[in-house]
Amino acid sequence: MTSRTVTLLGSTGSIGTQAVDVVDANPDLFDVVAIAAGGRDLGQVARQAVHLKVDQVAVAREGAEVAASLREAIEAAAREVGQTAYRPQILTGPQAASVVAGNGADVVLNGITGSIGLRPTLAAIEAGSTLALANKESLIVGGPIVKGTAAPDQIVPVDSEHSAIAQCLRGGRRDEVRRLVVTASGGPFRGMTREQLHDVTPRQALAHPTWDMGLVVTTNSATLVNKGLEVIEAHLLFDVPFEDIAVVVHPQSVVHSMVEFIDGSTLVQASPPTMHIPIALGMSWPDRLTDVAPACDWSTASSWDFFPLDEEAFPAVRLAVQVGREGGTYPAVYNAANEIAVEAFHAGRIRFTGIVDLVEQVVQEHAAADGNASAPSAVELTVDRVLAADAWARDAARVRIDSGATSKEQ
Repeated sequence: MTSRTVTLLGSTGSIGTQAVDVVDANPDLFDVVAIAAGGRDLGQVARQAVHLKVDQVAVAREGAEVAASLREAIEAAAREVGQTAYRPQILTGPQAASVVAGNGADVVLNGITGSIGLRPTLAAIEAGSTLALANKESLIVGGPIVKGTAAPDQIVPVDSEHSAIAQCLRGGRRDEVRRLVVTASGGPFRGMTREQLHDVTPRQALAHPTWDMGLVVTTNSATLVNKGLEVIEAHLLFDVPFEDIAVVVHPQSVVHSMVEFIDGSTLVQASPPTMHIPIALGMSWPDRLTDVAPACDWSTASSWDFFPLDEEAFPAVRLAVQVGREGGTYPAVYNAANEIAVEAFHAGRIRFTGIVDLVEQVVQEHAAADGNASAPSAVELTVDRVLAADAWARDAARVRIDSGATSKEQ
């Protein structure tokens, strides 16, 4: 493959830092021209900027003081490595990520967490860049908008499950596909009943047995909200009906997903649990890079287990399919309410089981809110309507948290 310019959004997060690993291992293939981050740790942003020699540095924090502090941090980091002449463009504020996303790089890797990734996703698509999408929320909440803006094959999935499906789909025509099988690790609470889940702690929820992810994604994996979001994403990415998408629990996280074909054969994508492979594929698609990660060791005895999903203990997937079928602003409400519920759980304000209970209550309230501006609507979906629904759901979730009405048992 020829060398590609890359913009990294969410550069200091889990996806972003692993993307830097891939770039460092392939310096002749990737030239990172811009990075964007939240800006909580300006020192880390500055070190990344200097290390990658980017032209643009963006942080979501805004204000002249933030820009000055970031400039100072970059100058200090540059001095340490003898690059005193280095002077990148600095952008700050909520729109900064969208600006750099639209800079026309060959590839924009969107590793931002949450629905705030929607505008950068659209900016990258509109600029004609290939969008390596790890920010599943932007596709989920803005489905018709994102799909209507993107050209065919412009979006390359980075989630390991969807990357696996995309790879398996190379083995047959779309009209030969019977169903998609999305695997789930089951998280740290696999096999537990709803009653046993009532009193699990935030520390336990973050102790994922396989993956090292951020707070929100790790918690979503424990509740299986993440898997619910991935089912909606699979439906949107691959145009497969919800009834033809299955979820199966696979604790080893070696089989990342499968595609079942009409003749009874199933293609499996298997590799040790690492995000480096789907990240590398997202940036190099349709080409593969060499030695991104170790392959499975077929000389060592091992076994893979598969279990059905316990929807009584983990109802998040069922609820996600419901909101996905409803479409409109429902997915935005599901996602936004969950983000607030996760915050409340880690603040000790609601139980673990209260996370999905709260999301379901807000979704039901949304369905009944026919008279307000954020209600489900048959009219054309717009970014403003999506963001209004997002804001409404966050407020509705906070009201329920403040009132203590967040669990079915209450």
